[in-house]
Amino acid sequence: MARYDESTRDALADAFNRDGFVLLRNHFPRATIEAWRDAFAPLLAPHVESDANGNRGPGRYYVTLPFEGLFADPAIVCDEDIVGIVERVAGRDPVMCQLATDTPVLGSQFQEWHRDTPPLFDDAPETPSFQLAVNFPLVDVDDSNGPLETTRGTHRISREEALEGLEAGRFPAERVPMQVGDVMIRDVRGLHRGTPNLTGVPRPMVVIGYSRGWYFRPEVHIDVPRKVLAELPPRSRRLLRFNPVVEETARTFDENYRQFAY
Repeated sequence: MARYDESTRDALADAFNRDGFVLLRNHFPRATIEAWRDAFAPLLAPHVESDANGNRGPGRYYVTLPFEGLFADPAIVCDEDIVGIVERVAGRDPVMCQLATDTPVLGSQFQEWHRDTPPLFDDAPETPSFQLAVNFPLVDVDDSNGPLETTRGTHRISREEALEGLEAGRFPAERVPMQVGDVMIRDVRGLHRGTPNLTGVPRPMVVIGYSRGWYFRPEVHIDVPRKVLAELPPRSRRLLRFNPVVEETARTFDENYRQFAY
């Protein structure tokens, strides 16, 4: 059920366009996200056991979520407010292209400042938004367990200008504490980095990727089980239209996606 009226969504989209991200506090029910946390724990464990160094840098794990059960909940992946904001900043009829997690554990380090995708066109001005990440944590996040560190207003300028502005203080670094139920919608070109988790408890952050309908990212996709697809409402099926349909989803995935220092 939607929480925001059309004028509030307009205001949130305006804030997004200015800053490159927007936060929706207490958006999802805490009990729902805690159920995701419990279901995620056995998916993380084999990655930690098989690769003590992390598959995304020291002590940091990228883990794809199987699109089934509670991970295929239309109330989450097709939330009316989130999709409404996505459409305002990245065009109508978007595509959902990614469902995964980023999890630092004890021993993780600062990432390099980076963007998650290059510009659409080399040697040309930055464009309006075309690739968004919707992030929400499965545990409460504070300074001790690896909050995202980001910058405002760096999503529609070049990486070089953003880095120069960061160093000069024009785009100060900003850590983002989040509670279970909070949601962040961000343009993946905004300059950001992960920070160390100093605790003994993993800090999983879900990422749902949405893009303009014409933008294809070959490095990410969602395997959608045929039975799950058939049970989804039409709007959710439409969001998933460019993903492969499979008979059943894997329990572990080849995590060949990496963030690059774009």
